[in-house]
Amino acid sequence: MDRRVKPGENGWARGGVSGTGHIVVIGQGAAGLSAALAAAEEARARNRAVAITLIDKAPEADAGGNTRWTPSYMRMASLDRVEPSFVHDMLEATKFLGDEGYFATLAAQAPATVKWIAAHGVPFHQPVYYLAKGPPRIQPVGGGETIHRELSRTARDAGVIFRFGCAADSLIADNGAIAGVRLISGETLPADAAVLACGGFQANAAMMREHFGEGGDEVPLLAPRARFNSGDGIRMAQQLGADVSGERDGMHIEPIDPRSRNQAPVVLLYPYGIVVDRTGRRFFDEGAGLVHETWEAFSRRLHFEVPGRTAYAILDARVRTIPDWQRATRSEVPPFEAGTLDELAKLIGADADNLAATVAAYNAACTGNPQKFDATVCDGLAASSSLSPPKSNWARAILEPPFLAWPMVGAIAYTFGGLSTDTGARVLRGGVPIPGLYAAGEITGHFYGTAPNAVSVLRAFVFGRIAGREAAGFASGAPGRSAG
Repeated sequence: MDRRVKPGENGWARGGVSGTGHIVVIGQGAAGLSAALAAAEEARARNRAVAITLIDKAPEADAGGNTRWTPSYMRMASLDRVEPSFVHDMLEATKFLGDEGYFATLAAQAPATVKWIAAHGVPFHQPVYYLAKGPPRIQPVGGGETIHRELSRTARDAGVIFRFGCAADSLIADNGAIAGVRLISGETLPADAAVLACGGFQANAAMMREHFGEGGDEVPLLAPRARFNSGDGIRMAQQLGADVSGERDGMHIEPIDPRSRNQAPVVLLYPYGIVVDRTGRRFFDEGAGLVHETWEAFSRRLHFEVPGRTAYAILDARVRTIPDWQRATRSEVPPFEAGTLDELAKLIGADADNLAATVAAYNAACTGNPQKFDATVCDGLAASSSLSPPKSNWARAILEPPFLAWPMVGAIAYTFGGLSTDTGARVLRGGVPIPGLYAAGEITGHFYGTAPNAVSVLRAFVFGRIAGREAAGFASGAPGRSAG
């Protein structure tokens, strides 16, 4: 519903100072920082006066949402190209429900965008990704903290005004077009254009329960700063009639060590052993695919179906002979370790008899040649058909002490359901862009089924940059338009 503003209401008129446009960017993660910086550069290139304000409802120390917590892997073959299969891979991951134009734009703009980000002080390298091989990826050196630090610095240098502890309450519209952003404090910021980059709704208990059912409001957050991601931007845009897209009950969720205080402390060793619940029983195929192909389904099942919402990866001493095995966990806490399975069961609080029986059944089904074991690829080393649930790869018996156990819980990174946007990052209403309203990053709903691996930060960069440029172009033509 439009909230109309008259000239002079709240002390300002649309367009603000004569000749000056106004842009408000909401959210200081990768998408918001890219948008603010791109808008400032676009306005300067057009030689137009555009005041750009970036707001974040978190205090400065906690601003940045998921970006500051993520390792920030990005799915690119190298710094200057994506794989030829990129668009198809994105559509396949999203069950062919995703927008092909969106992913084609992402592929086309990624190389230039990464070059632009690098030119602003964010160095990149091509790291080894955990253990299991998959699509090639690049990464900012220093991960998300580097992104946040360097883009914040360059945006300030470009004249962007930063405000923290500054929560938006609603978008103000004039004849259907964006005219301002009203804050919870009651203050109104003039805005000829607004960019929503304030994440999904994983910290909104009511929305999580609505879309995920019982237990949805109790999914732990992967990034502590994501506690500010409560769906505000989605709500505000929907109040103006914005369309939504993406799988509303979809999320990117990962298995983490609940004891750890590390950044994104994933435990990705589980394919190389077995996973049991607190009763000591297996409940899924640990080797169904490469870890980035199974972690969402596993973690979701772990949270919603497993008693106590905790499981344990059980491995033997041979895991430590896998080259660079430490790459498969980001937890700084050592595993539980014991000389016998009975002792290990006591350490983790599992039923010792059930655990012994589970391991015995698993070992009996590991009839393949253990020399085929290869942690980096789906090695085809499957357990015999007698095993239920099956083990499709990496089926090697658990025999050699000490026996190890890593605890795991499912933790949410972000939600899939969000705003519908076009290739120009414009928010749609009835399939038509809302004048002056843009969105980028995890607030946008382009994912279905599973999250395409290593794409979240990349799309935040690409569509944040597009949103900033588009907003600057729109706002630079806004002065002189009537507020009435």
